[in-house]
Order: sequence, then C-alpha cells, then structure tokens
Amino acid sequence: MGDGVLAAQGVPHTPVPAYATDLDGRPLLLLPKDSALVKALDGEEDLPATLRICDVAPVPLADRVRGRAWLHGWLTELPPAGLRAAALRLSRPHPRPELLDLAAEEPPRDGEWTVLTMDVAQVEIEDAWGGATLEPEEYAAAAPDPFVAIGAGILAHLDSCHRDELKGLLPMSASPSGAPEGLPEVRPLGLDRYGMWLRCSAPSPDAGGTFDLRLTFDEPVSDLLGLRRVYRHLFAHATP
Repeated sequence: MGDGVLAAQGVPHTPVPAYATDLDGRPLLLLPKDSALVKALDGEEDLPATLRICDVAPVPLADRVRGRAWLHGWLTELPPAGLRAAALRLSRPHPRPELLDLAAEEPPRDGEWTVLTMDVAQVEIEDAWGGATLEPEEYAAAAPDPFVAIGAGILAHLDSCHRDELKGLLPMSASPSGAPEGLPEVRPLGLDRYGMWLRCSAPSPDAGGTFDLRLTFDEPVSDLLGLRRVYRHLFAHATP
C-alpha cells in the first residue's frame, strides 16, 4: 500500500492518510475536515478531482515504487449515515485512531475527520512493463487480488527467510559466469494471483546493473493454500 494524493483545480494537493473501496469499488478517502479540498466541497454537489496512488513495495529497497495509478472522477462527502460502514472498511488496511470516532454507532457531527467518496470516470495505471487506461465499466468489473491484504507479510517473510531459494528460481543464463555464484542477488518485489516480481541485483558492479524479473505462475492462484503449493513446486525445481 502506497501513499495517496488528491488533486483538484484551484486546491493545493491534498495527502490522503487512509483509503479503501466500498463494496461497489468506489474509493473511500479519509480527510481532515479543515483541509482545503473538503472546504472546496462545501455547498457543491461534487468536485472534479484526481486521486494519485503510488504502489510501494513493503521490502526495503533503493526504489520501492512498483507502479502508479491515477483515478479521475467526482468527489462527494459521505453523509453521516454512511460514515460508520466506511470507517470500518478503512480500518482494515489502515488501523488509525482517527477512525475510532467515525466508526462509532453515532459518529460525532463536530468531529475533525470525514470520508469522501469518488465516482470514477477513468483510471490510468503504469508500471515497469507499461501502462493502460481503464473505462469505469472495466474498473468496476475488476476483482480485487486475493493477496492484497496479506501480500506485504508474505513478501517480508520471503525476503527475511528465503532469499537463497529465490535466487535459485533464476535461469543460469542470468549468471554472467554461467555458474551459480554469479547469479544476481534476489529480493521479492511484488506478488499477485498471476505471479511474482523479483528485484535482481548483480553481485558486483562489473557484472551488470539492477533489473526486475516477472515470474509467472502456471495458472492463477486464488488463495494461500494454492500459493503454498506453487512455492513448493518452484523451490523443488530451483537451481541448487
């Protein structure tokens, strides 16, 4: 999970300390009520804006940004009746104290925080392999990745306990010397239902630079049990 920033015409860029989506995929955005953007909504039915999100790897790396997304649409403020459900959804990925009051049975009307939602008109995405533009129907039909909530913990575990096994997943052609000791150092960068990203760094400056490698699974994985089966198969056939 990376940082989120809202941009709207005539309003300073506004950091979003917590964001999630509702059951229909609409972004839910936690903001302080005294922010310039929330004040710009006062008296308006909606406000055109862009939500920029950076996808940041949980593993400490020199360049941790895996991709970026820009969601263009119209912002509205949730009515008090919707704040509790929104705060509970936001608290799952972002257990922040600011959400405690909003998640109360009757959220305080004079609280310091509120939740905005966005009706998405278009989405742009970009990563190391290219970019794409999604229409609202495509965005709404997309299913969340099964590892979005637990992927960070899995990657941290692989990085701390299984770096040698990850190196063994590389083809011997990745070694300039043709020997296992010439293989790049490998760190886990990303995980989804279709595969993994690996950050590969040459063991010495003379052996080349740093590059990212996409390791595609034979078939999409839908749960943790299936992911463990994939890992066992991959590590069993890794280079010794």
